[in-house]
Amino acid sequence: MAVNHAESPPRLVPGRLLAATHNKGKVEELKALFEPHGFNVVSALDLGLEEPEETEATFTGNALLKARAAMRACGLPALSDDSGLAVTALGGEPGIYSARWAGEPRDFYRAMQRVEDALKASGSADRSAKFVCALAVVWPDGQEAVFEGEVHGQLVWPPRGDRGFGYDPVFVATGETITFGEMDPERKHAMSHRAEAVKKLRATLLA
Repeated sequence: MAVNHAESPPRLVPGRLLAATHNKGKVEELKALFEPHGFNVVSALDLGLEEPEETEATFTGNALLKARAAMRACGLPALSDDSGLAVTALGGEPGIYSARWAGEPRDFYRAMQRVEDALKASGSADRSAKFVCALAVVWPDGQEAVFEGEVHGQLVWPPRGDRGFGYDPVFVATGETITFGEMDPERKHAMSHRAEAVKKLRATLLA
């Protein structure tokens, strides 16, 4: 689903693209998804921009919050991803708090263990989950667009694979037998929640 906060958002012109994220894993995925289309992805981390506190209650709200902050800091169109893991038996948790479950400093093995412990405590045999991504673009003239993507699957334990990042080692996408953490990055980039959101963005802003 695309949520456009402008009747006809401008096209994204290949060239420098500001990714409003400090997550190195996300930056690498965004580079893999956008650079083949002529973009040079530069992150907020590269530019030393402050990371705003994520105070919204939805992925879309937090994606817009981060993109707006980066746009204001640089005066350039800014792209921001907000994403996370939503576990059915946990009522959608950790959801927008996916990174916070990893604590400070970030330790996603701890986060994955926390999810596993919560699943056991729930008493549910349902291990279905999905990754959710909201990809926001904000232009200096105030126009905004948001594109959403999801990938559904099952959680496994123990974690498998050292590729990807975040919760990838415990997530097996529907129709697959290996985790995102075991999967070749190109294969993951073709099916991930982020890839789905980028596909919708490209269809609207790059067509």
